[in-house]
Amino acid sequence: MTDGLVGRSRELAELIASLTAEPARPLLLRGAAGGGKTALLEEFAAQAADTGFRVLRATGVEAERALAHSGLHQLLHPLLSLTGGMDSGHRAALDAVLGGVPERAPSVMALGVAVLDLLALAAAGRPVLLIVDDGQWFDVPSAQVCAFAARRIGDLPVRFVAAVRDPEPSGFDDAGLDELAVPPLTPQDAATLLDRRFPALSPAVRDFTLRQADGNPLVLVELPPGLDGRDLTGDGHLPLPRRLERLFAGRIRALPETERAELLRLALDGAGRQRSYGTQYVPRDIVTARRTGLIETETGRFAFRHPLVASAVVQLASPNELRAAHTALARLHEADVERRAVHLAAATVDPDPDVAAALEEAAGNAVRRGGATTAVQWLTRAAELSPRPRDRARLLADAAYVAGQAGLLERAEILVAAADRAGARVSSPDAVLTAAYVALYRHGDVGMHGTVADVIRARHAEVDDVMLTRLVNLLLAISQFAADPAAWRITDALVDGLRDRLPAELLLRRDVWSDVVRRGAGAGAKLREAVAAADAAEPWDVMRLGVAAYYVDALADFRPYLARMADRERETGAATTLMTVLQLVMVDAITAGRWDDAIRTGERGLALTAEHGYDLFGHQFRAFLGLVAAGRGETARAAELQAAVDGWARPRRVGFLTQSAEDIGLLAALSGGEYETAWSYAVGITGPGEFPTYAQHAPRTVLDLVEAALHTGRDASARTHAIAAERAGIAQVSPRLALLVAGALAMTDPSEEAFAAAVRHPAATAFPFERARIRLAEGTWLRRHRKISEARAALADALAVFEQLGAAGWASRAAHELRSGLPGADRDRVASLTVQERTIAELAATGLSNKQIGARLFLSPRTVGAHLYRIFPKLGITSRAALRDALGDAV
Repeated sequence: MTDGLVGRSRELAELIASLTAEPARPLLLRGAAGGGKTALLEEFAAQAADTGFRVLRATGVEAERALAHSGLHQLLHPLLSLTGGMDSGHRAALDAVLGGVPERAPSVMALGVAVLDLLALAAAGRPVLLIVDDGQWFDVPSAQVCAFAARRIGDLPVRFVAAVRDPEPSGFDDAGLDELAVPPLTPQDAATLLDRRFPALSPAVRDFTLRQADGNPLVLVELPPGLDGRDLTGDGHLPLPRRLERLFAGRIRALPETERAELLRLALDGAGRQRSYGTQYVPRDIVTARRTGLIETETGRFAFRHPLVASAVVQLASPNELRAAHTALARLHEADVERRAVHLAAATVDPDPDVAAALEEAAGNAVRRGGATTAVQWLTRAAELSPRPRDRARLLADAAYVAGQAGLLERAEILVAAADRAGARVSSPDAVLTAAYVALYRHGDVGMHGTVADVIRARHAEVDDVMLTRLVNLLLAISQFAADPAAWRITDALVDGLRDRLPAELLLRRDVWSDVVRRGAGAGAKLREAVAAADAAEPWDVMRLGVAAYYVDALADFRPYLARMADRERETGAATTLMTVLQLVMVDAITAGRWDDAIRTGERGLALTAEHGYDLFGHQFRAFLGLVAAGRGETARAAELQAAVDGWARPRRVGFLTQSAEDIGLLAALSGGEYETAWSYAVGITGPGEFPTYAQHAPRTVLDLVEAALHTGRDASARTHAIAAERAGIAQVSPRLALLVAGALAMTDPSEEAFAAAVRHPAATAFPFERARIRLAEGTWLRRHRKISEARAALADALAVFEQLGAAGWASRAAHELRSGLPGADRDRVASLTVQERTIAELAATGLSNKQIGARLFLSPRTVGAHLYRIFPKLGITSRAALRDALGDAV
C-alpha cells in the first residue's frame, strides 16, 4: 500500500492484475460519491505508467452529459494525430466525433470499430490504458462506444477501466463489464486515514467525524477543518453530500464576488476537468480559490477539487448570476451549435425566436448523434421560448415524435397534450401522427388508420417530405398490425399516389409488408443492399428494414446489426426499438433452429414489455413463444399462450396477432397428431390453392396445410395447394418459402427425385425444422416402398434434428418409423388390436379428439383415452401423433 492510499489494497491489486490479464478484462468501478474512486484511479494510473503504459484519461462532466460524444472526444483527442493512418471509412466515423457535425451520425458499431482501429494504432509501440472517471456523467453515446470497444479488445495491448458513482444511473450500467465495488472504508482504515491527515484532532471532533463519515474518504478529509468550535451534538439527519455542499458553501461565500463569478462560469462550462477539446472557459484572478483548495490546476488546466464543489458553486448562485454566466458562455461557444444553444436557453427568460431556433438546430444535431432524449428536452425548451403559438405547437409535436421513436411513449403522450393546448388542432398532421403512434404502440389500437389516411389525403400538399414520410411510415405500421385487406387497399392507393415524394426504402417495405406473395420477389437482394448502409441509418430505420427482412426470411443478413442494436438500445432505454429488435432476434433464432435462445430472448422481451406496459409488444412475444411451445408439443403451454394472444387481439382487431394465434393452434395440432383440428386452423388462414391479396400468413403455412390435408385423407386438396404455391411464384420470394414449396410438391407427388430436390435445396440447412419435416415425410415414403437403407438415413437425420429442437411429436414419429423396420411389422402390431381398439386407433389417426371419437362410438372421452393408453404400447409408439404411421396401409 502506498503512503497516500489507505484501505484499498484489494481493489488496487485487482486493477493492477487487469493490466496483464489475458484476454483483456475491462472493469467498472462502482462506489458512493467521495468513496475514493478517483484517488484509486490516480494511483492505478501512476503504477500503470511506471510499467510502460500510455495512460489516456477522461472525466465525465455533469454539464456535458447531454452533449453526444463529448466524453469520447475528451478521451481520444490525444490520438488525433494517428487518424491519418486509418482507412477512410474508420477515419470518417471518427471525424464525426473529433471534427464537425456530420449529416448523419455513425452507429455505435461503426464508431466502436473505428475506435478499436485507432487504439490498435496507438498501442503499436506501447500498451494503452483508458481510464474514465465520473462515468455517471459521461454522455450515453460515448459510454456506448466505450463499452462496445472494451468488450472487443481481445488480445490488443489495450486495457479499459471506468468508474461510476453509485447509485446514480450511467451509460455503463448495462455495458457487460466486470464490476469492482469500491466499498466504504472499514472502521480501522477510516481511523487510519483520519489520523494520518489530522493527527491533532480533539477526541470529540475525531469521533464525530468517524461517525458522520461512515467510511467515506472524502468526508474524512474534508469535514474536520470546518468543525472547530462547532456544536457536535446535532442528530445529523441530512445526507452527507448536502452537508459537504454546505461546508464548501462556507468557503465559496468567503470568496471575492469576482472569483465566485469566475468559478460559476467554470462550473457551468463543465468544470474544465481534463477536457482537451474545443473552446474552454479559463478563469482569471482566482488566487483565493486556489489557496483555499477549491480549485487545482493540472497541466495548466483548471479543475474543481471535487464535483461537489462545482455543485455547491451552482447551487449558491442567484438566478441573475446564473443567467449572466450562461450569457458569457454562450458568447464563448459561438461556433459550437449545441453548447451555444444550451447556454442561450439557460440565459433566456422571455420568449425569443432566435434562441428557440438555435435549440431546434441543436436538437437536430443531437438526434443525428444518437441523443434522442436530449433532443426531446431541447425541443420542449425551444417550444417554451417560441412566441408564436403555431411554432410552440409544432416544436412540441416534433418533441413528441422524437420521444415516441425513442420509446418514451408516456412523455410523448404528455407532449401531444401540450401541443394541443399550445394551438395544434386535433386533426393537424403533427398531433395525429403522435396520437396515432402512441395509440398503436402503447395500446394496440389500430382504429386510427382512417384518421391518419384522411390527414395524408387532405394535407399532403402542405407538409414537407419529412413529415409526409413519417405519416406514411405510421400508416404502414397500422396496416401491418391490422392485417385488414380493406385498410391495405387504402394504404396502397395513398402510397402509389405519393410515391414520387417517398423514399425508395419505404416503397420496398410497403411491398414486402403488404403482399409478399405478389411483390416480394427480389426484395431480399434489395434488403441486403439496404443493410449495407445500415450503419448510417437511424435505429428505427434499421428496425423497419429488419421487419421487412422477416417477411422474406432474410433476418440472417441482419443478424450482426440486430445484436448490436439490442445492446445499444438496452443501454439507452429506447424501449420501442429494443422490443422490436428483440422480436426479430427471437424470430431469427426460431427459424435457425436455436429454440432455447429464442425462448430466452422472448422471456427477456416479455419482461421488458411488462416493465414498460407495452401490451402490443407483449402479445407479440407471447405469440412467438407460443409457436416454440407448439413446435415442441407443449400442448398446455401453447394453448395458454394462444388464448392470451387471441383474447387480447381479437377485440382490438389486431389481425396480425389473431392470425399468429391461429398459427400457434395449427402447429400445436400438427405436433400432437390432431390433424383434423390442424386442417380447421389451416383453412381458416387460407383455403386450399388460395393465396389472397394481403394475406401475409398464407405463404408461411404452405407445408402446414399440405401436411394436415394428407393426414386427413384430403390428398387432392394438398396437391392443389402445392401446385398453387408453385404457380404463385412463392419460391421466388425467399429461400425458406422455396424450401416449403419444394417440400409440399414432394409430399403430394412423392418420388426420390422430388424429395431429393427439396432436402438438397441450397436453403435447407438454414431452416432445420422445415427440412427435418420433409426428411420425415421422405423417410416414411421410402420405408413404405421398401427402400429400407435410404429410409433409415432420412429418418435418422430427421430424428436428430427433432431431438435437438425438442420437437417431441415429430421426434416420436421419426423414432417409430425407425423402430418399425419392414411394413410387415406394422401389420403384426395392428393385428394384435381388438376390433374396438383398432376402430379407436383409426379414428384418432385421422386427427379426431377423444371427445369426437367418443361421440361417434357412444363412449366417454375418458374411456377413449384409456383405450389409447393400451393401444400405444401394442403399436410400439408413445403418442397419438405417430398413430397414422403406425397403422400404415391399414388405415
